[in-house]
Amino acid sequence: MTEHHASERHTSDIRTLPRGLWLPLVTPFRDGTLDETSLRRLVRHYAALPVNGLILAATTGESLTLSPEETERLVRTVHDETGPSNLPICLGLSGSDTRALLLTLERTAAWPIDFYLISCPYYSRPSQRGLALHFTALADRAAHPVLLYNIPYRTGVNLGNEAMLHLAAHPNIAGLKDCSADRNQSLDLLRRRPQDFAILTGEDTQYQEALADGADGGILASAHVETEIFAEIYHLTAAGQHDAALARWRAVADLTRLLFSEPSPAPIKHWLWRTGLIDSAELRLPMTEVSAELAARLDREIERRTAASSRVA
Repeated sequence: MTEHHASERHTSDIRTLPRGLWLPLVTPFRDGTLDETSLRRLVRHYAALPVNGLILAATTGESLTLSPEETERLVRTVHDETGPSNLPICLGLSGSDTRALLLTLERTAAWPIDFYLISCPYYSRPSQRGLALHFTALADRAAHPVLLYNIPYRTGVNLGNEAMLHLAAHPNIAGLKDCSADRNQSLDLLRRRPQDFAILTGEDTQYQEALADGADGGILASAHVETEIFAEIYHLTAAGQHDAALARWRAVADLTRLLFSEPSPAPIKHWLWRTGLIDSAELRLPMTEVSAELAARLDREIERRTAASSRVA
């Protein structure tokens, strides 16, 4: 597949593609560098599972520690490894300088990606008008559709529903990763949004509740583990089988809390390392590996789930 085809392979699906279970992929490191061997192993593993797309170089992928060259290598390696699965790829972007982000959009325009996930500007705390103008300028320039990312407890600013609905009318803005942590705000947006504006929750511990409220899916770091169950919850809810979805949710609800009991993605990387999907649990400062106490808890849970799977098999 050529780069040109890669960038246009999902053009007809701009408004329907961001649904279901999307995985914000960890970025594996070893000895201070990008671990391409582990990265390829990860992509092969998840491409064979019921995942609807991959998010690269986002928060879970430790994006703020990646150089532009590493980010490009990450994207091209993942694209190369997805192969015939044609799994959509979304690139995470963040920043508080609109001009700098516009240059990043130009630099990445020919990369083999399908979407951008762009978070609200952090630290500067712009007004709602500033947020609307910021995202409009980016969407006007972006060569690929944009997913907004509202996560006020990280950025310090909340993209309110009036500004959100204004942006939802933009033809190059396809949806939202919703981490507002305000259920009333989320419910109001779900009621008022355009029909073709996708809303995916990014709150792992509220996944089942958000789907029951009408969200179109989730972008979930926890889904690195028990991926099939998270996908099943989405499909059961979409089919109206809410009791069955809730029953399956109970199998992973405690897991989501465990995987976020210390700063993410350290617990997830530990789990992936212990189960052989990556060769090292290494993170880049200021992120650090899990504590000895949490490592022991994670190891016990891995052992318990492995034993349970063996009994079922």
